[in-house]
Amino acid sequence: MIGDRMMGIEEVDSVHLDRGIFFGDGVYEVLRSYNGKIFAIEEHFERFANSLKAIEIASVDVSQIRAKVLKAFDKAGIANAKIYFHITRGSGARDHLPAANLKPNFFLTISELKDNPKLKNEGVAVSTYPDIRWKRCDIKSLNLLPNVLAKGDADKKGAWEAVFVDDDGLITEGSSSAFFGIVKGKLRTSPLKANILPSVTRKYVELAAKNIGLGILEKSMTPKEAAGAEELFLAVTTKDVIPVVKFDGKIIGDGKPGKWTKQLIEEFKKFTS
Repeated sequence: MIGDRMMGIEEVDSVHLDRGIFFGDGVYEVLRSYNGKIFAIEEHFERFANSLKAIEIASVDVSQIRAKVLKAFDKAGIANAKIYFHITRGSGARDHLPAANLKPNFFLTISELKDNPKLKNEGVAVSTYPDIRWKRCDIKSLNLLPNVLAKGDADKKGAWEAVFVDDDGLITEGSSSAFFGIVKGKLRTSPLKANILPSVTRKYVELAAKNIGLGILEKSMTPKEAAGAEELFLAVTTKDVIPVVKFDGKIIGDGKPGKWTKQLIEEFKKFTS
């Protein structure tokens, strides 16, 4: 049944039988462009290929997906764009074990990305949320319900982003961002493990930190340590570096974006110009 219409399974459009809908059985990627140029495209497609391999979708030619993305981006003609695409294992009868030789489904959207200067100039609030996600967060999986719940919880608390805290009481990352602090004059962030997404923007933030002479310590923080940090910020593909001025209701620093965060924002611009 679709809506109020009864029909045989053979009449149902395959789009309704997508394993992405049934099981979240697929992976995705998000890129952005600055002034007509896609940022860090090689890194994003490398991560996409790794995600496909990790969930054993083997019948996808990543070079063809790249060509489709570039063709669509060209045709869209949007200088500053958000580019989202995903691949699911395919469509078929709902069964946990997929049928052999399914044809993967591809979906792509390109939309205008309007930056909000207020986020960088004034900073944002974040709140903590238990990390109830599965143990392979390094895969950019379509299974994002925990992230959605965390984001909703943050919104109810008046925060812009949720920050996950695992069973050991350590911060992993944001619901849709990488999380950083400036602690004792060093850039601090969680080490990359299976419970952390290998953020492309994170890579460039660390490079920016080296460029401005900021030391880096890859060591997870507790919420208490984060609340006592000199500065906090997030890294997001679609927004790059976003200062955090409030953590679980506690003001960070003087309640304004910190000096190191401001320098990182300026240094990051050099990668996108």
